[in-house]
Amino acid sequence: MKLTVLGPGCWGLTLAKLLTPNFDRVCVWGREQDISDELRNEKKTTKPVTVELDPKTEISSNLKEAISDADYILMVIATSGIRAVSKQIAEVGLRDEQILVNTSKGLELPSLMRMSEVIKQELPNVSPVILSGPTLAKEVLMGLPTAASVACEDMDKALKAQKQLNVAGKFRLYANADVVGVELGGSLKNVIAIASGFAGEMGLGDNARGALLTRGMAEVVRVSVALGAKPETLYGLSGMGDLIATCSSPLSRNYTVGSMLGKGKKIDDILNELGSVAEGVKTSKAVCELSKKLGIETPVSNAIYEAVYTDITPKEILEKLMNRKLKREEER
Repeated sequence: MKLTVLGPGCWGLTLAKLLTPNFDRVCVWGREQDISDELRNEKKTTKPVTVELDPKTEISSNLKEAISDADYILMVIATSGIRAVSKQIAEVGLRDEQILVNTSKGLELPSLMRMSEVIKQELPNVSPVILSGPTLAKEVLMGLPTAASVACEDMDKALKAQKQLNVAGKFRLYANADVVGVELGGSLKNVIAIASGFAGEMGLGDNARGALLTRGMAEVVRVSVALGAKPETLYGLSGMGDLIATCSSPLSRNYTVGSMLGKGKKIDDILNELGSVAEGVKTSKAVCELSKKLGIETPVSNAIYEAVYTDITPKEILEKLMNRKLKREEER
């Protein structure tokens, strides 16, 4: 049984390390320019965190060699690269029995498509499995336990992935048929995580953070349900579970972005300093566009969009949110 992980980033290498005991062979694929000499020669990386892979792990920049004989293929790349890599996979071709799993959380711009929709547009005969939940890479690397959802329109595939990717005592998986809910919960919560870091840096207190997360979660639910998600999915691992982890931990890149925005830093400087992708930045723009199309108010997400893309100050954002017209709590 062979696993191929597409993407030599922190989460990709973490999954490769975590899942090595479940497979006979593990391969990590990346573009030539993304594979460091350290990773290729020593099977480890020290940036942004140290990940040491099993010495038998294969490292490849040849996609055909990496996926042709793989049983499971994990896509662990930035959302902006999903379409391009899907096109490359289409050129190689997949067998019916191969299972493609996507772990990227976000929406494509400008199409506003979920990642499974992008994949299916390029690979019409593939039903991708979606892996999502409270999975902070550094904690998983430490061997700390967590749980996540695996969702697929083909429930047989979801169940197969659940069994093969589950790691006893460390990585507990729950199968789910609600692909829309699992994807949107994992994507939209990244915007709220930025808001949480923003509030934390401004010293607004736990009451404000509690109010912010609650109202932010209400936005996630309203938008997601309008797009076909089941409410119960959004209160599960890929929604509420991921929200709690991401919005309360400095290990989260999106939380860190929010914290730095709260200090008054500009987004370009923040992203350069981080040196890694924070999907909530682009997702804030996608949420604003979706909410307009759906006729749903998303003030928290809109505030983060303004913080990212305009010159509004943290104080002005706070005043804007707190001085909105009073409403009934259940109003959209």
